[in-house]
Amino acid sequence: MSHESLFTPVKLGALALPNRILMAPLTRCRADAEHVPTPIMAEYYAQRASAGLLIAEATMVIEGNSAFGGREPGIRSPAQVAAWKKVTDAVHAKGGRILLQLWHGGRACHSLLNNGAQPVAPSPLRIENDETHTPQGKKPYEVPRELRDDELPGIVAGFRHAAANAQAAGFDGVEVHGANGYLLDEFLRSGSNQRKGPYGGSLANRARLLLEVTDAVIGVWGADRVGVRLSPLNSYNFMKDDDPVALIRHAATELNRRRLAYLHLMRGDFFGLQKADVVPPARQAFQGALVGNMGYTPAEAAAAISAGTLAAVAFGHHFISNPDLVARVRQGLPLVEPDAATFYSPGPRGYTDYPVHA
Repeated sequence: MSHESLFTPVKLGALALPNRILMAPLTRCRADAEHVPTPIMAEYYAQRASAGLLIAEATMVIEGNSAFGGREPGIRSPAQVAAWKKVTDAVHAKGGRILLQLWHGGRACHSLLNNGAQPVAPSPLRIENDETHTPQGKKPYEVPRELRDDELPGIVAGFRHAAANAQAAGFDGVEVHGANGYLLDEFLRSGSNQRKGPYGGSLANRARLLLEVTDAVIGVWGADRVGVRLSPLNSYNFMKDDDPVALIRHAATELNRRRLAYLHLMRGDFFGLQKADVVPPARQAFQGALVGNMGYTPAEAAAAISAGTLAAVAFGHHFISNPDLVARVRQGLPLVEPDAATFYSPGPRGYTDYPVHA
């Protein structure tokens, strides 16, 4: 057996997993124009049900906050809940376990995707280093509207309602998306949060919305079926923090008090702009199950698990192109590289047509 520690069972809160190879949340834009999951999504996730845990893609908790060309799923309407139920049923029929990632796009949204609605954020600072896909082609990101303090309870309520809908859709738990430059991460990091008052300035204030959302979701699911994903270094979506080590130490300390199922830590930066080792301070502050993500090889993942640093590792792009990733790693078989041109394109090509190894 290759990398034996990857194939030992583990408990993340109430979630009993048969192995420690998790599927990271991956936005694939295969929902329909009403943000309703499609039948092909049930096939896609069921193909990958051998993962210790599937973490389904970023899913809108509040309608009118599309950030991925209009084809990301939601979890607000009865039609969305019913369609997700077909996904969870397909995964469970294969013996798998699946969580839903709860997400608000924040300033990464665009008015052309949302019936003219201006995107919202902690501060009126736009994403300056990229453009986004809209029905009128690629467009610059817009300057977002700064959310008022009295609007933030509505954001929390949106996450709470989405968590209840995820329960109705048959998920095994939920992950709060606090990473990658979307709304909760925008509040966390100093480069995007320059507001005054109870949600700006100090680390405690900048983390307030994330923790209020997490508490609301725990109120629906119980802490042992809730995870949180953080990316203190990732500069994707024009993000930066003045002290990412202090940020992860504070956030992990606060989340540790909540006895979550797990903390999902993206350890690096897609673009290599911010550099630090955020795993040790997270491990020191968070005594529960720590899930690592970003660039782990199976050998490195197995070593981190054997050392007790991580409870499991979430793999991303290799799960796109290797639906049987667990079997391939176990048997030492070669891994297929994904076709990036099909990451967000419609239809089965590059989605459900990757074969298992002969």
